[in-house]
Amino acid sequence: MAPLGPSSPALELADALRSRELSAAELLDACLAAIDMLNPELNAITWRNDEEARAAAAEADRRLAAGGAAPFLGVPLPIKDLTPVAGWPVTFGSRGGPSGVSPQSELIVDAFAGAGFVLCARTNTPEFGVITVAENLRFGASRNPWDLSRSPGGSSGGAAAAVAGGMFPIAHANDGGGSIRIPASYCGLVGFKPSRGRVPRLAQSWLGAVVEGVEARTVADSAAVLDVIAGPDPLAWYNAPAPARPFAAELESPPGQLRIGLMAQAPLGMPTDEACTEAANVAAALLGELGHSVEPVEVPTISEEMVAPFIVFTQAGLAEFEGVDWSAVEPHVAHAHRASHELGADDYVLAARTLELLSRKEIARWGRDFDVLLTPTSAILPPQAGSILEMQHAAPDQPVLDVVASVAFTAFGNVTGLPAVSLPLHWTDAGLPVGVQLTAAPWQDSLLIALAAQIERARP
Repeated sequence: MAPLGPSSPALELADALRSRELSAAELLDACLAAIDMLNPELNAITWRNDEEARAAAAEADRRLAAGGAAPFLGVPLPIKDLTPVAGWPVTFGSRGGPSGVSPQSELIVDAFAGAGFVLCARTNTPEFGVITVAENLRFGASRNPWDLSRSPGGSSGGAAAAVAGGMFPIAHANDGGGSIRIPASYCGLVGFKPSRGRVPRLAQSWLGAVVEGVEARTVADSAAVLDVIAGPDPLAWYNAPAPARPFAAELESPPGQLRIGLMAQAPLGMPTDEACTEAANVAAALLGELGHSVEPVEVPTISEEMVAPFIVFTQAGLAEFEGVDWSAVEPHVAHAHRASHELGADDYVLAARTLELLSRKEIARWGRDFDVLLTPTSAILPPQAGSILEMQHAAPDQPVLDVVASVAFTAFGNVTGLPAVSLPLHWTDAGLPVGVQLTAAPWQDSLLIALAAQIERARP
């Protein structure tokens, strides 16, 4: 058995901390040493708070000695640099980011603290999270631990590189078009995107399309974290229905015999890398062996009808970022910011209406044609580090094809609000991980965890 440390699952570390097999201070020091050693190459961590984190770890050790019961007490966790933490700076990955520190934390941060996590450091992200690689002009490009010439994806690419690279056992992430699942696929991790309204936020982003979560090593870690960050929130406008029992209780629960719809090729004739198609077919074969029925299906996970209104959301969503010097942002963000000022209120309302009506039509397939949709997570393998940012700056008013290919299967889950998970089930001959995505019916997070856990047991 490998020694416990930053590369261990978070639940194993939490158990070891409770049994006093190691201390929170020792674990944090191991994470900080790993950052010292690995971050110069990976560029996953953009800001550190070592002394504050050491004080928090010391307090966790005192609580552990007194029998503290918080589920992740003493486990270090970094926060993505899009998410405010009270008393911390936040840059949004931008040279035009705010000065000073945030006065208030996002709700997910409070949930993590309540669960006992030691909040430590910030992870890299594209500027304002709008492209699918963790690259920006302020901090540079994050690198994939499996191949340093490639990107770990985005927008939670710094988080994924920090976990896959062995700096942290788990990391905060969020997802507005695939930003948890794409980096999980590229870095060989579990990336669970909860249902719309499942995890509270101070205010919805992109009408609830943006959700909070983690980059994790195991399905068990993902489920246990979901238990501590999920609502309901009585102050929120919208809440997903509460589960019948804790999500972690689903880990040993048989999902039943399910109808799996397999779509191994991206829609619109978009090229899909052979390794991505192979990954989905490998997963389909495994699901068949586990007793599920698998049939090919066609679902417009990306369509011309969806793209235009979704772009309206991403452009208008820049208004959510406060304290920004918009004269200092990158070219593609400057274009989107200008475009957002040309939008009228009617454009936003019509975009929202179009997406909701489209969502209603497509969600009807779940339960009617199949129970769970199986696809590759991305239509491409991890791109070369720096390539997407370079292309986006060269044509700031145009979508980059690799960005579109990255979200060809994932953005659909944000538009519809369906729960989805990327699982590391396949590797190329060159040793690159290739994720597969499972998307369940509305609010079926519990079923999705049960199915993902079944797959993980069969193919650990």
